[in-house]
Amino acid sequence: MNETETFAAAQGFALDEFQLAGCRALEAGHSVLVAAPTGAGKTIIGEFAVHLALRESRAKAFYTTPMKALSNQKFRDLCAVHGEENVGLLTGDTNINGSARILVMTTEVLRNMLYADSPALRDLAFVVMDEVHYLADRFRGAVWEEVIIHLPRRVRMVSLSATVSNAEEFGDWLDTVRGDTDIIVSEDRPVPLEQHMLVRGDLLPLFDENDGSNRVNRELLRLRGATRDGSVPRGRHPRGRSGRPPGRSDRVERGAVVELLGRANLLPAIFFIFSRVGCDAAVAQTRRAGVRLTNAAERAEIRRVVAERAASLPEEDLAVLGFWQWRDDLERGVAAHHAGLLPAFKEIVEELFQRKLVKAVFATETLALGINMPARTVVLERLEKFNGEARVPITPGEYTQLTGRAGRRGIDVEGHAVIQWSDQLDPQAVASLASRRTYPLNSSFRPTYNMAVNLIDRFGRSRAREVLETSFAQFQADRAVVGIALQVREAETSLAGYAEAMSCDRGDFLEYSGIRRELGDLEKQNRRDATASRDVRDRRQRRIKALRTRLQRHPCQSCPEREQHARWSERYWKLRRDVSRMRQQIDTRTGTVARVFDNVVDVLTELGYIVEEDGRTTLTAAGRTMRRIYGDRDLLVAESLRTDIWEGLDAPALAALVCALVYEPRRDEASDRAMPRGPFRAALTKTETLWQKLDDLEREHRLPGSSPPASGLVSAMHAWARGGLLDRVLIEADMAAGDFVRWAKQTIDLLDQLSLVADGSVAVTARRALDAVRRGIVAYSSV
Repeated sequence: MNETETFAAAQGFALDEFQLAGCRALEAGHSVLVAAPTGAGKTIIGEFAVHLALRESRAKAFYTTPMKALSNQKFRDLCAVHGEENVGLLTGDTNINGSARILVMTTEVLRNMLYADSPALRDLAFVVMDEVHYLADRFRGAVWEEVIIHLPRRVRMVSLSATVSNAEEFGDWLDTVRGDTDIIVSEDRPVPLEQHMLVRGDLLPLFDENDGSNRVNRELLRLRGATRDGSVPRGRHPRGRSGRPPGRSDRVERGAVVELLGRANLLPAIFFIFSRVGCDAAVAQTRRAGVRLTNAAERAEIRRVVAERAASLPEEDLAVLGFWQWRDDLERGVAAHHAGLLPAFKEIVEELFQRKLVKAVFATETLALGINMPARTVVLERLEKFNGEARVPITPGEYTQLTGRAGRRGIDVEGHAVIQWSDQLDPQAVASLASRRTYPLNSSFRPTYNMAVNLIDRFGRSRAREVLETSFAQFQADRAVVGIALQVREAETSLAGYAEAMSCDRGDFLEYSGIRRELGDLEKQNRRDATASRDVRDRRQRRIKALRTRLQRHPCQSCPEREQHARWSERYWKLRRDVSRMRQQIDTRTGTVARVFDNVVDVLTELGYIVEEDGRTTLTAAGRTMRRIYGDRDLLVAESLRTDIWEGLDAPALAALVCALVYEPRRDEASDRAMPRGPFRAALTKTETLWQKLDDLEREHRLPGSSPPASGLVSAMHAWARGGLLDRVLIEADMAAGDFVRWAKQTIDLLDQLSLVADGSVAVTARRALDAVRRGIVAYSSV
């Protein structure tokens, strides 16, 4: 029995062919890219990599995820299989058993380990990159490419991705930078998906059930026609499970929808509502409707789980967090799940839903990103969402990701997607959304200051530039260049044909047509530009006169086939203009990443982080400090430390100032918040002045610059670091507890960096500030 067969036999269920193919590729010594739908069981291949590592005497396996919550969940899963002594967790704010042979971590932690050449990398044999399609994330995606590029080639990679339309292109890049990489794509859902429209209390199939095709249900099309002109459809009424004509498309109350799904045996269900307020309101609606989905035994178990998991939360904060109402809703079998919820509350909801104790969850789309919460049914109330600027339709990729939660492998025979009907909804458009699988993976990679100093320190400038040209961003740009270059070659063949077709035995017709074109352009310009100065018009007029004289004297002027040649020349010049534009595209795309890197290096050189001597580029002391400063504010943080503008701050003031660097304000947020008194205000003013100087410098070097520090949360963070009560702090912050915890943890991450890289008193203060912020609900951890 080989290792694949041994591992498969131990699973207790038959592995799918794509899972077996992935395991065999790893056993054969290859890396793998596995692209498959949500819930298909991709992680089995990652777990096989862990299995292979443990079969060797010293080999290690790292399992990376994009989110701390996912890392915590995977840590618990692997501990259950391999024992707590063999598994560790590193997520920035949690460090458990860091010397274990199996380490679960966020992707940023691995990137930092690679740049620091951490001893933990010794004996590393496998890296699993779960949710590798995060590479497209415009804020964090570059980290995935950094890891893929810098991991030693001897390390086998298991890249797990959602179904993407360009998996082969991504796999080709992995094969280029990592060596032998097998591309394994599975389009099959492990549990078939039935799709329905909810029309005023009736569930109608989206597709025609009779012929097995992907034709839209004709009853829905008739209903669409009726609602558009206000009439009742002729012929028989469209009927649903109740047998009633659906009539007009009033939206159904959520409580009624939950009960309808319960009667149809379609619970547990996730309702995707693209707003936190909407999620909380939906729970309140089901409560007012008297919905209760649990029996006495289930309610007792829910109370037990909640009491156990929430035991570490300060009792005085429970009322502020709405704990009692939240627990009551859980006991009814209903919950919300969104980013504003306290992490402890979200984890409890996830556990209870997985155990089928909570049966209806109203969630924002963040739930679709990786957390293991499959349901029997997914309900979409709308097919559009607010993207921060406007309401936009969800994409086919988003639809696939959301409905991928429907259908629990090994439990459900089929999953169900339910879309709520509205008069504006076009069933054909919904069917198109449901049938397409277009989710391209596009690189968001761009060089940063921290990346530049780390690469220069390891490789020197020239080699660093070459390394960056191996990025997926450049690979995609170069592939586009290949296509454009092919068009240029084809166009040049056509240009030669046009030139031959307009050849004239009297003379050079290309020259003649060039004179005609210039003359025509100048005459048009003269007619349009009546406001030009007399001097400009006189010069133009002299040029027009000279061109007319040349035209009249040219030998092709007297050719009897002149106008026939001219028609070919018009085609020639139009195509030549297109070729020129395509060549410009090639020039702008070739070496794009390296050009940005050069601009970044120019800024660092001007500020004294790197020096060039005798053809060598080396780091100064400030550059060596920047190697360990990670995040969007790397340059501002490094310059603030170098110029000592944060000296003299106490712990709450430093926590507040660091919060101003990580916090991203809402679009509608008021800007006139109160500020902490004392040295903080002067330090913030100096930081803002420094930011403005750096922003101007970046734009001079054709870099995009950055947003200014945001002071909207500084007063609340200052109060929290001084030991303020949670209710007062949340009022001051004007945000949900979950949001405050998220920003507090980002503040802690940067304070932790400062405690390691700053000199003297700032490092000591940063450690004190970190301890002051990490308390109460911020300190909660489920592992």
